[in-house]
Amino acid sequence: MDYKHDIISIPKSILLAGIILYACLGAFAGKPNHVPFPINTPDSTVISSDVDSIAFSRRFIHRIGVEMRPSYIFPTHPFLQAENEDLSPIRYSHSSHIKYSFQFQPGCNAERIYGGSYQGIGLAHFYFRRQKELGSPIALYLFQGARITPLTSWLSLNYEWNFGLSFGWKPYNFETNSYNRVIGSKLNAYINTNFYLNWILSPRLNLNTGIVLTHFSNGNTNYPNAGLNTIGIQLGLTYNFNKKQDFLSRPAFIPAFPRHISYDLVLFGSWRKKGISWGETQVASPDTYMVMGFNFAPMYNFGYKFRMGISLDGVYDGSANVYTKDYIYGTTQEFFTPSLHKQLALGISGRCEYVMPYFTVGVGMGVNLLHGGGDLKAFYQILALKIEITRNTFIHIGYNLKNFETPNFLMLGIGIRFHNKYPSCYRR
Repeated sequence: MDYKHDIISIPKSILLAGIILYACLGAFAGKPNHVPFPINTPDSTVISSDVDSIAFSRRFIHRIGVEMRPSYIFPTHPFLQAENEDLSPIRYSHSSHIKYSFQFQPGCNAERIYGGSYQGIGLAHFYFRRQKELGSPIALYLFQGARITPLTSWLSLNYEWNFGLSFGWKPYNFETNSYNRVIGSKLNAYINTNFYLNWILSPRLNLNTGIVLTHFSNGNTNYPNAGLNTIGIQLGLTYNFNKKQDFLSRPAFIPAFPRHISYDLVLFGSWRKKGISWGETQVASPDTYMVMGFNFAPMYNFGYKFRMGISLDGVYDGSANVYTKDYIYGTTQEFFTPSLHKQLALGISGRCEYVMPYFTVGVGMGVNLLHGGGDLKAFYQILALKIEITRNTFIHIGYNLKNFETPNFLMLGIGIRFHNKYPSCYRR
């Protein structure tokens, strides 16, 4: 079996996640709908001073949404191009979504600061033409969105990202599903970003339509891992259960942001598969390797939405510099693990993060300064999502790549933030 296509990097996963971050960075605090837009100063705005202290059911707008997303599949692999059981291209898919979210009431501090942001949980069903070889997966995901900019009193340009797990895939199997060298796991990550127009049809009902980009991958935890990418159209309706328009006209002030340096300590671990280069091809190791590490990042908090800093990154990668000898095609191959110092590295990276309620999206680029050579002599990139647990603790879900395309490993862990002076404008 030729593993050449199985062990190539996931197609530009960093691009998709980078688009997510870019969308977030463009999400300026939006203006209210159906009323004249108030004039804001750098240090103050018109908000409701008592909204943040009322009960949860009244502090938030509760929303139910449904969406349809027909999509085009990028032909990034021979299997998708026509090397499948049908000998025909796999080009199109569609998905159905049901979503619950909560949004800050118009006029409160958080609504003004974060541009009408909302967050929630969604469930989706995906249909592919070749179900026999790909399956019909279901995705469970978190999502968050906000206004990029208002266009009129009833129309705005918005963004949204989705991040979760998809299950129900039919992965590659040498005996029963040998054509599918794109998906190697029954469970895969689901990453999506949307740019859409949001029409306010009434205080209770919104119509949204736009462009969606989607990526599926197992994060290099199994082979093959070519990944699957789509672009499509979103068409959906959202119902608002308890939207309160009267909060818009109540004046108050947003507290000035206390600029400060905070310190994030992250401990992470995961597992990964490994492809070993041999001549012009690659050979898949049958073993699963452990990854452990830490990040310590002093970050300067510029304002409510943005922080930047540097990070000290330590990692033990059990797959680093693994090697084989005298490879013979079609035979069972023995793989060898090098000494410990060839699997340890200490690097430094620049980091920037976009901060929203409950979620922080971050990117980083760095280089290993101390390492054992080989696989660890690398320019690496980090994509990360931090999910707030308490004011000073969070879940960390990250992905480490090399040279913007080659997958390294997942970074699943927990984090603690020290010297945190960030105002809790969305917490009671």
